[in-house]
Amino acid sequence: MKLDYNMLDRIQQLTLALGGIFSSHGYSQYKMGKFEEYDLYSKNKDFLVSDSVITFTDTNGKLMALKPDVTLSIIKNTKNEQGIQKLFYNENVYRVSKSTNSFKEIMQSGVECIGDIDSFSIGEVLMLAAESLNEISQDFILEISQLDILSRVIDRLELSGESRKALIKCVEEKNIHEITAICTANAVSQADADIIKNLISVSGKPDTVLPELRQMLKDMKLDDKITELEKAIEIFSSSEFKDKIIIDFSSVADFNYYNGIIFKGYINSVFGNVLSGGQYDKLMKKMKCAQKAVGFAVYLDMLDRIDLNSESYDADIMLIYDSKSLPSQVQKAISAFNKEGKSVLAVSEKQENKNCKQLYYLKDGEVKAFGTDA
Repeated sequence: MKLDYNMLDRIQQLTLALGGIFSSHGYSQYKMGKFEEYDLYSKNKDFLVSDSVITFTDTNGKLMALKPDVTLSIIKNTKNEQGIQKLFYNENVYRVSKSTNSFKEIMQSGVECIGDIDSFSIGEVLMLAAESLNEISQDFILEISQLDILSRVIDRLELSGESRKALIKCVEEKNIHEITAICTANAVSQADADIIKNLISVSGKPDTVLPELRQMLKDMKLDDKITELEKAIEIFSSSEFKDKIIIDFSSVADFNYYNGIIFKGYINSVFGNVLSGGQYDKLMKKMKCAQKAVGFAVYLDMLDRIDLNSESYDADIMLIYDSKSLPSQVQKAISAFNKEGKSVLAVSEKQENKNCKQLYYLKDGEVKAFGTDA
């Protein structure tokens, strides 16, 4: 019996399409049950997208959980063996949805590559991430960082626990002003403070960023890590997705679990990342697995309010202005778009219930399109 795609909703169609992409690269589907012992998640709450877990007591008295994550279960059930395992999954998870802020059964798709990881393995996972985003929307960007470089630069500042935590939050927000304040309060040298501020200010296409990065960090003995980044993204050198790749060191993941290459995927019609992944050798080690690993997940619940096939829009442009923007600056930006014949919805934060053709930001008096080099 032939499957009628017209009878499937958009999320189901995407799930099938993503499975096809993963299979075409030799990834095998991983199947799992709905439950795991709660202990698996309680020990790794920081790794979860949401630390809220639905639990129940089994007939044998064990505390069980409806699985909120797939990666932890795959690692738990992975054997320490030579070679490489390439797995993909389309599984329901149970957690607080980003789109509704309430518990929901969510279909999640993703890949895990476990074992003898090399530059091609990482590059292939990045390519799969780009292909997945392109399946959702051709208007996407894949933002890539190298966590070991960022970690080394932050370690150099020798900050206490709370100050380090605050700094990492500021890095993610690209809050230069607060980074300066933290460095000043902790007597960080001007030279070291400048390195972290310059690092997160460098963002853009690899051909531009990588030479700047080598020059900026030439005295920190990080050439090997920069080379790792170069090798990972070399796979895009002749790809149709080459111009969709951005290097940005404000992309941050939990330093206790992740290392090396990390990345996030964005599409124009959704606020926030719809895909996230990276190398998680530290998590493997914590779970007593000797192998290395890299993977990503696509957050399909981020898409359930968006009809990507719809031609109905609330406005041509959604313009998101920051708290420092003057009303006159916002109006000037609106007028400029209006002169081009475009309607504008100006808001201080993303309105997820509104569907606009394009997303723009007004920051420091400058208008920038979604995906433009920061």
